[in-house]
Amino acid sequence: MIINFEKYPDGLVPAIIQDHQTHKVLMLGFMNEEAYKQTLSLGKVTFYSRSKNRLWTKGEESGHFLELKSIAVDCDNDTLLIKAHPNGPTCHTGADTCWSEPNHTDDFLLYLEEIINIRKIAPVEDSYVAKMFAKGINKIAQKVGEEAVEMVIEAKDNNPELFLNESADLLFHYLLLLNAKGHTLAEVPSILQKRHSK
Repeated sequence: MIINFEKYPDGLVPAIIQDHQTHKVLMLGFMNEEAYKQTLSLGKVTFYSRSKNRLWTKGEESGHFLELKSIAVDCDNDTLLIKAHPNGPTCHTGADTCWSEPNHTDDFLLYLEEIINIRKIAPVEDSYVAKMFAKGINKIAQKVGEEAVEMVIEAKDNNPELFLNESADLLFHYLLLLNAKGHTLAEVPSILQKRHSK
């Protein structure tokens, strides 16, 4: 990847930050070569702050880091598109984005995954999700097994409401387990697609 840092007098190239799942644009920052290298080495998006006159890792004070997922450079080699996972709101105002747009898609499961991840990183005292993560992966996996059994039991009866509720419980705890293992639901359909194409 060739980035033309010398195109601009101050050596700073624009860096557009996009949520890797929702594809929402979160913010715009600037990177010099040192900030770019630190982003790669830390795995957290780092800018050159013109107001602070130094490197600045987003979230270094708030804890709302932008976890690096990928970097692309445009056709002129002078603008970066960085896809990242935001650990909380991106804007200093507390908004999801610097344009005060909500950062979620119409896909509720993706939104739910984001909430699960936020509850894991920044636990809330009464959060069921945080309590499950605190108990560890064995407990989460056990809970998935329990919910699967309960869904099977309801499948044998003729109560659609109970069956669907148990299905929802199973799906929710499966999302917890995926997160605990460092994966997302989006990774699963790709495996099914590969199997289907064989």
